[in-house]
Amino acid sequence: MLRLTELKLPLDHGEAELKAAILQRLGIVSADLLGYTIFRRGYDARKKSAIVFIYTVDVELRDTAAVIRRLRGDRNVGATPDMAYHYVARAPDGFSNRPVVIGAGPCGLFATLILAQMGFRPILLERGKEVRERTKDTWGLWREGKLDPESNVQFGEGGAGTFSDGKLHSQIKDPGYRGRKVLSEFVAADAPPEIMYVSKPHIGTFRLVRVVQNMRATIASLGGEIRFQSRVADFDIERGADGQGRMRGVVLASGERIAADHVVLAIGHSARDTFKLLFERGVHLEAKPFSIGVRIEHPQALIDRARLGKFAGHPQLGAADYKLVHHCGNGRSVYSFCMCPGGQVVAAASEAGGVVTNGMSQYSRAERNANAALVVGIEPRDFPGDAAQNPLAGIDFQRQWEAAAFKAGGENYAAPAQKVGDFLAGRASTELGTVQPSYTPGIHLTDLAACLPGYVVEALREALPAFDRQIHGFAMADALMTGVETRTSSPVRVSRDERFESLNTRGLYPGGEGAGYAGGILSAAVDGIRLAEAVALDLLRKPD
Repeated sequence: MLRLTELKLPLDHGEAELKAAILQRLGIVSADLLGYTIFRRGYDARKKSAIVFIYTVDVELRDTAAVIRRLRGDRNVGATPDMAYHYVARAPDGFSNRPVVIGAGPCGLFATLILAQMGFRPILLERGKEVRERTKDTWGLWREGKLDPESNVQFGEGGAGTFSDGKLHSQIKDPGYRGRKVLSEFVAADAPPEIMYVSKPHIGTFRLVRVVQNMRATIASLGGEIRFQSRVADFDIERGADGQGRMRGVVLASGERIAADHVVLAIGHSARDTFKLLFERGVHLEAKPFSIGVRIEHPQALIDRARLGKFAGHPQLGAADYKLVHHCGNGRSVYSFCMCPGGQVVAAASEAGGVVTNGMSQYSRAERNANAALVVGIEPRDFPGDAAQNPLAGIDFQRQWEAAAFKAGGENYAAPAQKVGDFLAGRASTELGTVQPSYTPGIHLTDLAACLPGYVVEALREALPAFDRQIHGFAMADALMTGVETRTSSPVRVSRDERFESLNTRGLYPGGEGAGYAGGILSAAVDGIRLAEAVALDLLRKPD
């Protein structure tokens, strides 16, 4: 097949116009075209007077080689690469050395799925509940202010990404097209088919629940085993005098021991007790940078007008998004993160006595507000104490500001909030304006400066007017900021080598967001596939 890139068509084109553009671009007649598949579709809105779709298509021709020869030197025409997923191994019949995966977020789910597809019958351990029960517990916090520390936005089947936008775009390098494997498995599990080709695919929270359930059923049908409410309370590690260790198994909170010399660690960025346990058992950890800030809400219509001009509200474009960054005079960078068009701000705490915010959207992205995190980069030097000696110092830093937000919100899981105009003027907010908050269980108007480090406040106050110059109205006085956003990424890295194993504990394979090797659903899922491949190859190197 032939791949054709940078094919531009007007916003309201139809299928016939796309076919005609392919024929014209390749200089062929209709009889020479056997078929085509859309690989990628995005749009260019830089000229708001004439927004265009941009396609990459894979084309099947009667004589592909002849067309490629004729258009030799055209950088937008070439052979379609092999995008099929190729399994690195297959378990022999009767193979009984079952690997263990800890964590049912995207990294753990895909590590388990790929291992199951290769015949290794993995065991997946998840401390939280299955996704439907987890949803009920999450709503308990949102509607009633009741937090279940083991079943919430962070813990449970599907991981933290389940209660977000289901955003699947990523900027990772992916020469093996593992990301395409991820998307195809999501579609097989009832995700919208267009995620295979739209430039910024998303599934939406409620639909993602069904997708996760279907993936679980697939894993079970292949001989995998998934255990919920199975928190790992200890690691059985043989460690020598040189500090090098070897995994021998895990111990559950119930007291059950599961023998395993291959353990995938996909615990997510909020399993703070597990990080502490790993540190106590001598597993190599290090503090890493992350970011802290707030959620900001605007009317979605304002963002649509600023980004799409007269095409705001066009059904082919949907709700507009944005991505912003500003480098401040104090040396910090402020950037938007996890932007949720037509969504809501949600409570994402996983520990008693803390307030954490996140954002989510449904598939329709039809709610009245747009929201995004506005966060400031934090380095280990900002953490309390000596991060070189205490790799968990970033967790202490997070807890400090989550506790401050809990106190400022009224100590009932309401979140502290402030209008942008008041934040820029340095005064507490006392009444709402035109932007109504979407956060539940509720907000408490106050001064967010009490919930953030001084340099974060300073950076945000500089960045907001700069962002307003890019999106007119971004710094509108009535826009609402809700705090705090602290779980942008893991503050800890569980370091690994080129074989994906822990630096000092053989048989332990850390990955995903929690280990510091991914940022988002797609990159975490791709990392899970890479871990599964590493485990499978090592399993076949070892005697059963």
